[in-house]
Amino acid sequence: MLKEFKEFALKGNMVDMAVGIIIGGAFGTIIKSLVDDILMPPLGLLTGGIDFADKFMVLRAGATAAGPYPTLAAAREAGATVMSYGTFVSNFISFLILAFAVFLMVKGMNRLRAEAPAPPSTRECPRCLGAVPLKATKCGHCTADI
Repeated sequence: MLKEFKEFALKGNMVDMAVGIIIGGAFGTIIKSLVDDILMPPLGLLTGGIDFADKFMVLRAGATAAGPYPTLAAAREAGATVMSYGTFVSNFISFLILAFAVFLMVKGMNRLRAEAPAPPSTRECPRCLGAVPLKATKCGHCTADI
């Protein structure tokens, strides 16, 4: 059983998948940083200084302190039930950027994998427009000299 597991774990596809998962996780971290640290601050400035990461709606006040809560962290610390839609907006933008980046990567890989079209093995007969092998000197359809 150990031998079978070793064969399974060391197959090329399994190793490729593991590498892909590791790189995907690192890529996700980079995209999250891009959204949180690069895109969201200017977007906040455009919307009048709104920090999306700290946008939330209190659904039920906390047990230790009643609202209003100045920050999401304060609301959570007080035990309030909150809907943090700002975090959702940030995560949704991260997802869109990540999905677009993966789309571009797959599109590029498909372009690299695309096989060159095979050279033509036939040509058209000028008289009947039938397909004739390249080396033929007579058309097999209309018997015209080519």
